[in-house]
Amino acid sequence: MRFQLVFIIVLFLWNCEDKQTSKNSNTTIVKDTITTTEKPAPKKKVKKTSEFPVLTDDNAMEFFLEYDKEHKEDKVKLTTDFGDIIIQLYDKTKFHRSNFIYLTKRKYFDGTQFYRVVKDFIIQGGSSDGLDLYKKRRKIGQYLLPPDTKRGYTHQRGSISMPSSEIENAYKLASPFQFFIVVNREKAKHLDGDYTVFGEVISGMDVVDKINAVKTDEGNWPVDNVYIRKVEIIE
Repeated sequence: MRFQLVFIIVLFLWNCEDKQTSKNSNTTIVKDTITTTEKPAPKKKVKKTSEFPVLTDDNAMEFFLEYDKEHKEDKVKLTTDFGDIIIQLYDKTKFHRSNFIYLTKRKYFDGTQFYRVVKDFIIQGGSSDGLDLYKKRRKIGQYLLPPDTKRGYTHQRGSISMPSSEIENAYKLASPFQFFIVVNREKAKHLDGDYTVFGEVISGMDVVDKINAVKTDEGNWPVDNVYIRKVEIIE
C-alpha cells in the first residue's frame, strides 16, 4: 500500500514537470518568431528638386558656357497675334544665343508681349502685365549678361538685340529676359557699340512692321496688347 502511494506521487510529479517544459518551449518559439520577424524600415521620402539651377550673376556665365556645348540650336519662331517671325541667332554671341534658347525651352516667352513699340524705330518684347511673369522669373533666377558688342554686328533693319553695355546705369544693361527688333537702321545707328546684336529676322519682317504700326499710349505701350503666344525652336 505504501509502495503504491509512493508510485502515484512520483507519477504525479513527473507529469507536472513535463507540462511545465512543454509550456516553456511554446513560449520560446513564439518569442523567437516575434524577434526574427522585423518590420521593414519605412522608405525615406526623396525631395524632388528642379533640374535647373536658379541663376544669379555669380553662376549664370558658367552655366551658359556649359549649356552652349550641348545646345546648339540657333533658329526660333515667334508666334504673335499678327503672324510668325523667324529669327536666326548668331553663334558668335554664344552667351546671348544660349540664353535665348534656354528661356525658349523654359517657355518663358510664351504669353509675354511686345510691350514697347516706338514708331519707325523698334518693337521690344519679353515682358508682360501679367503677375505670372514674375513667378517665371523667380524660378529661372535674376542675372545680367555682359556686353558682347565687338563681333562685327550692327543694328540693321531686322536685327534682334539685347540692352547690354558698359555704361554706368545698371538698368540700361537690362535683364536677359527682354529683347528688341530694329525697324529702321537710320534711327538705330546710335545703338551700335552699346547694345548686343545677337540675331536677325530672316522671315516675318512684314509682321514686325504691322506690330510697329499699332496704336500706342504715351509710354509706347500698345493700346491693345500684342501677345507673343509661343516661341519655339525650329532648328
